[in-house]
Order: sequence, then C-alpha cells, then structure tokens
Amino acid sequence: MTGVLTARPRGTTDILPPRSEQWRTLEERFREVCRIWGYPEIILPLFEHAELFQRTVGEATDIVEKELYSFPDRGGRLLALRPEGTAPAARAYLENGLHKGPQPVKLSYVGPMFRYERPQAGRYRQHTQLGIEVFGAAEPAADAEVILVAVEVLRREGLEGLSVRLNSIGCAGCRPAYRETLRHWLHPLLPGLCADCRSRYGRNPLRTLDCKIERCRQALGQAPRTLDALCDECREHFQEVQGRLEGLGLPVTIHPDLVRGLDYYTRTVFEVMHDDLEPSLCGGGRYDGLVEVLGGPPTPAVGFGMGLERVLDLAKTQGRSTRPDLFLAAADEEARPRVFALAVEARRAGLATHFDFGGRSLKAQMKAASRLGVRFSVVLGQRELETGVAVLKNMDSGAESEAPIAGLAGAIGEQRGPTS
Repeated sequence: MTGVLTARPRGTTDILPPRSEQWRTLEERFREVCRIWGYPEIILPLFEHAELFQRTVGEATDIVEKELYSFPDRGGRLLALRPEGTAPAARAYLENGLHKGPQPVKLSYVGPMFRYERPQAGRYRQHTQLGIEVFGAAEPAADAEVILVAVEVLRREGLEGLSVRLNSIGCAGCRPAYRETLRHWLHPLLPGLCADCRSRYGRNPLRTLDCKIERCRQALGQAPRTLDALCDECREHFQEVQGRLEGLGLPVTIHPDLVRGLDYYTRTVFEVMHDDLEPSLCGGGRYDGLVEVLGGPPTPAVGFGMGLERVLDLAKTQGRSTRPDLFLAAADEEARPRVFALAVEARRAGLATHFDFGGRSLKAQMKAASRLGVRFSVVLGQRELETGVAVLKNMDSGAESEAPIAGLAGAIGEQRGPTS
C-alpha cells in the first residue's frame, strides 16, 4: 500500500511534462490577452481572513457551508485558503486605495484556489483560476467586454463551438420583491426539497435555484423568473449587454434559472459554454455591492473566473511544441568537454538542448535522442573537432547536412523555422 509520504492529498494533482509546459503556455496566452485588453496582473495572497468570504460569498453558499478550508493561526485569527478570486481582489482594491484613483480599475490574476469538494474530471480541491475584474464601471459595455475577454482566451486555445448563457438577477432595488415572490412560491414545495434547500429558504431563497440535486432541479423548473421581476433600469442594462454581444456575432442564450453560486452577484450573470462539455468553462457577472459590503463606497464592478484545468483538458491545440531542438552526442571521451560547452552555447541561443552526462556509448546516446523526440542531432568526434564542421541530422526525415560548429544554432534555426 502506498504510504502517506508518497501519496498526494485527495483532490490534488501533479502537473508533469509535457502538460506542465502546456499549462504555462495557457497562462502566457491569458496574460497576453489581458495585456491587449488592458488588464494588468495583481498577485493576491493565498489565504485571507475567513470573514472576508463569509460576508461576501455568503454564509448560505456551498463554498462557505461545505467547501471553505479555514483554520485558526497561532494568534487565534480564523484564516481561510482562498476559494475564489473576486473577494480578495475587491479587498485589495479597497485596502490599497485604488478606489481613490482614476476609475475604472481593471485587474487580472492567475493562481490556485482551494475548495473542499468532491473531486471529479477537471475539478480539484486545489485548482487554478484565471480571472479578471473591473471596478468602477457601471456601463453595460463593461459586462460585454468581460465576456468577450473570456471568449478570446478560449478561442486562442483553439476552442470553437462557444456560446454564452446569460441572465440578470436584478439589483438591490428590485431583487427584494422577487425574493419574496420566490419564497412564497417555494413554500408548498419545501417538504420535497433537500435539506440544504429547506435551510436556504429562510436565509436566501435564490440559493435554492443553484441546487445541483436532480429532484430539486425538477421541482424548481417552473420557479418565477428573475427576468420578469427586473426594474426598468436593470431591464435596459440587460438588453444592452445582450445586444452588444449579439451585435458581434457571439451566440447568446437566455437562461432564466442561471443565478451563479455566490451571494455578491447583481444584475448580469453569465457562463461561457462549449458544445462538447456540459459544465461551464468560465463564469462570472456583475457585483455592484461587494466593495460597499467591505466598507468602501458604492462601486459598480464586474468580472469572471475561469478554471485552467478544465480549459486545458478540452483545448484542441496545446501550444508550442515541447520537443527538444537538439541532442549533442560525443563519439569519444575527448569530445565530451566540447559537447558540454556547445550545449551551453546552444541553450543561450534559445535551443532546447540535451546531451549525455555519463559515459554511455554513441549507440546508447542516439537511442536517448530518439526517446526524447529531438528535432536534430549532432555527433562530435575527433574529425569534427579538428575541422570545426559537424553533420546536422534531421531526426524526422533522416536528412543530413554539414554545418560549422560555431554556427550550429543559426543552422538549426533556419531548418527548424518559426515555432508557436
């Protein structure tokens, strides 16, 4: 039996090559999209005060009730590993005085999140989230831009068949009336609902619409729609968001039961879907009251979170090739110091280069080159060292060509061509 010292905790995973390189490529592409669209990166702490999530995410949510990794530190303060990025970003926006400067403030972040939930495909207890936030922008254009950034990131991963599920859950002005309408409608159904739904009925009945248990989903299928209870301002906002997206040819479907699983959302909520996957690739929405809950001024805001692992599992293109460029083989012991020095030169020139550390035979070295899947190989021996010319072998085609040892990197670059 595998011992605890050699077994990773349940709900975590080791990211091995080549997936680790594909992972970093996705992060780089996300950062490049954020650079182009104007979302500089903020680096947030891995843990926060637990109260931050209890007050913002909502005590009646699964995250706080069941999934929060919270613990007292040595000073008796209750801390929590961050389960999502929006509340920490809002805390940073307020604590660092960003609300006092020019608005809007646009931010992006990349990093691990932690939720104690049942591990499944593409979902781990430690997962990595890509996210953006816009603070200080009330216009529907901000909602549309956030959604378009998410779609752009996914398209750069080669994903087509994308669509947006869209809904509005109203604002602080119109949502209280809807909440009472929903509570009245739910009352006769309570005996047939799960214990969580019955508990949330009194605290926040909207949370029942987010229940994942099938019998509850069926029972709630005819629940009053949030869209039917919107005030004029919320209705106009929603229509403009929808119109901007459809005007750019993005497929949009209205999902009246979409509420998202966090209490801080207001007005727009959305998910980005893929034809081949039922769970969403990305979700987010507007949270105009969040900064105020933290003690700041009224601040409109909107953002999204995207699970890196789920996107990587689905992506059709996995980024730049992870094949090494070059294997340098030593035909004899005298050549080994030159192989070592040449490997350093090739790496400094940007070529992924391998060579044999030990004293294996030339045949064993070439077998290692084949196993690594290198693009090119070069054998250095006494003749090559004397003439300063080596034979460059294309490991795919078998074609060979002579190249000066001093100009080896350039010769490989010409034959290799551009890489992604």
